[in-house]
Amino acid sequence: MGVGKECSVRCVSKGDGMKVLFAGGGTGGHLYPAVAMAGELQKLVSNIGISFAGTAGGIESTEVPRLGFQLHLIPVRGLKRGRTLTDMIANVSVLNDFAVALWRAITLVRHENPDVVVGTGGFVSAPLLLAAQLLRKKTLIQEQNAFPGVTTKLLSILACEVHLSFEEARVFMVKKKSVFVSGNPARSFEHQDSSVARGCFNLQEKRPTLLVFGGSRGARSINNAVLEHLNEITVSANLLWQTGALDFERIKKQVVPSPYVWLAPYIEDMGSAYSATDLVLCRAGASTIAELTNLGKPSVLVPYPYATGDHQRYNARALVSNGAALMIDDAVLGEQRSVKTILELLLNPEKLKNMGVASRKLAYPEAAHQLALRIIGLGKKH
Repeated sequence: MGVGKECSVRCVSKGDGMKVLFAGGGTGGHLYPAVAMAGELQKLVSNIGISFAGTAGGIESTEVPRLGFQLHLIPVRGLKRGRTLTDMIANVSVLNDFAVALWRAITLVRHENPDVVVGTGGFVSAPLLLAAQLLRKKTLIQEQNAFPGVTTKLLSILACEVHLSFEEARVFMVKKKSVFVSGNPARSFEHQDSSVARGCFNLQEKRPTLLVFGGSRGARSINNAVLEHLNEITVSANLLWQTGALDFERIKKQVVPSPYVWLAPYIEDMGSAYSATDLVLCRAGASTIAELTNLGKPSVLVPYPYATGDHQRYNARALVSNGAALMIDDAVLGEQRSVKTILELLLNPEKLKNMGVASRKLAYPEAAHQLALRIIGLGKKH
């Protein structure tokens, strides 16, 4: 079941303060949903205390303080997933570190005394959620991917509520009660006229436009495929291309300036980029999926083949099975047949329109707000 309007009436509060501890990070995909929920909580509850727990090596170590939230550092590492002797030996050390992290997490939870602990994934969420559960604190888990992580599967059993981003994830859950499909909190963007948005990037206003990105660091296989077939793309379309920082200089040297190509390591104004775009070629990370569906954008998804548990493939399948996207394997993206498939779709307005409608049907634009309401509801239950 999803989270609907009934929750809004039952849970909203502007009254007494409360304390919430978010545990998650390592990557933006785990951190930013927590940040979005924290922002909504600040709007809904006066005098609220919000803090985060994370690791020194994750994105949260710089982003959380920059955003004005308190950050507690817990040293913890993830298990090696290989089966070699070296991996098994390394995991003995990891388990020892986890025991230390759990003790520090218990100390932190006792000291902070939060009303609710929210886990959003990443290495640090496991010891913090477990510590909170051992201390009988209210816990809520927010899972971003269609294939839930190990922490979600195990600790969801004792969690007060589990919130999934995909209906397809429900089948993997051991716990069946208090499991909701609430969507994944994502950045919001205002829609602009496509011609005006293309003008922001000095692209031809009447041409169909392909947006390509692979995250802030980029996706080398996607970049290489686009570079190899650049001329085929620009014969009939604009290319709005975020290369990522690692590949930008290499690609820039090989791309001749063109009125049909906008190239940069990073796109600051993603709202304009999405508005300018008819089709998106990208990875299938959970945050990206949430943005695409909230905006009703058709996409060609290229799952990162080394993602933990191959979870990006599960994310992509959720859109493909509903007619909102196509999926192309990383290994064959550069082949002529793959490029032909992308271009045929880009030049088919009717199919793009239908895919966009299907994409929007999968959206949860109020995910951050609804999850904040659920957290408030748990905090009231003493």
